[in-house]
Amino acid sequence: MAHSDDRTGFERSRIGWWLFVALLAAVAAYLAWRFVGLLVLGVFGYYATRPIGDRVGEVVGRDWLAAGITVLLVLVPVIALSLYAGSQLLLALRGFLTGTVDPVALLGQYFGLGDVSLAERQSLASALENPRTFVSNPRQRAVTVLQTGGSVASAVAGTLLLLALSVTLSYFLLKYDDDIAGALRQLFGGRDTVGYAYATAVDADLESVFFGNLLFVAIMSVLAGLAYLGTNLLAPAGLAVPMVAVLAVLTGAASLIPLVVGKVVYVPVLALLAVQAVRSSGAALAFVGATAVVYFLALDFLPQTFLQPYISGRHLDGIVLMFAYLLGPVLFGWYGFFLLPIVFVAILEAVRIVLPELLHGERLTLDATMGESVGADPQSAGDVPSDEYAENRFEERDAEPSADDTDDATPSDSSAGN
Repeated sequence: MAHSDDRTGFERSRIGWWLFVALLAAVAAYLAWRFVGLLVLGVFGYYATRPIGDRVGEVVGRDWLAAGITVLLVLVPVIALSLYAGSQLLLALRGFLTGTVDPVALLGQYFGLGDVSLAERQSLASALENPRTFVSNPRQRAVTVLQTGGSVASAVAGTLLLLALSVTLSYFLLKYDDDIAGALRQLFGGRDTVGYAYATAVDADLESVFFGNLLFVAIMSVLAGLAYLGTNLLAPAGLAVPMVAVLAVLTGAASLIPLVVGKVVYVPVLALLAVQAVRSSGAALAFVGATAVVYFLALDFLPQTFLQPYISGRHLDGIVLMFAYLLGPVLFGWYGFFLLPIVFVAILEAVRIVLPELLHGERLTLDATMGESVGADPQSAGDVPSDEYAENRFEERDAEPSADDTDDATPSDSSAGN
């Protein structure tokens, strides 16, 4: 009878703990959704730079140092270059369409100042351009400028804080990824479990997609920059490609979209060159035609045929990823560009590894029973955490005993001597 009461109390305790864990999971899910932009941007930064961090770690031999070098020399410059290219593009578009450049409107568009109304922007711009307006009604003008300036400063600070926290999250994941992998492995019950096989397959696919994308964008940006610089060097008088660096970065980013590739950028560039050629001399049109052939081969056909299949998302079909990249921002906003590919990979691996057995009522296995040519191999992906670099990183941490370990070791050493 006592044994039955103990069993009942044990079951009640487990139910209580499960309810508590479910409550914590609900709170965590809510917080994750509230800060989903920060999380997905940090996860993207981690997977996009992890192979580089591993290589750096093999050289420097310290996980924290490798993570810091990777973030400072790779991730931060990428973000800064993206901000510069975006600001220059908006500035050029603004000047082209209106003939003037409004710095306040530029900040409003680029830093996401959605809370600053058009009237507030115009008031601030008017006050900055003509300070004499303060004389007519100084108190009202001062209040308007302070309110608008506060809104602008708050929005800019929020954007910069988001980027800073995302970079910090990427650094944290790069530094402690082996510890996190070990904790998850223990949580799943070891390597020979379906949960671990699924997690490692998703992990490998995300690295393939995001690191491949970053590498492909970098290569295409360099190729586009060389192509545009070469155009300016060889072009007849009156023909020139403007904003070479900005257009090169945009061409690299556009190359992520299969079929579209760099056409969305280099075709307008060719149109601009054609207009310049017509205004200067008709003979220059032959140069534009030759440039079009070079652009098509160097920025479209050859990269898409030979380079992209081996770099960008090697395990996944590019056409499917195209829908994830295009529909993500439509469904979720700017962070959907990173969120939907993550969701797509999670769904794909669940369909490959788990769904067939669930539908057929069979025992779950560690292998992908369908779509073997798509996605990572769960078995080979599961071997990644046990590589030599990861083991060395654990050994380095274990080789530095704490004060408690030293004290504990003293009696055993003395007893050994006896």
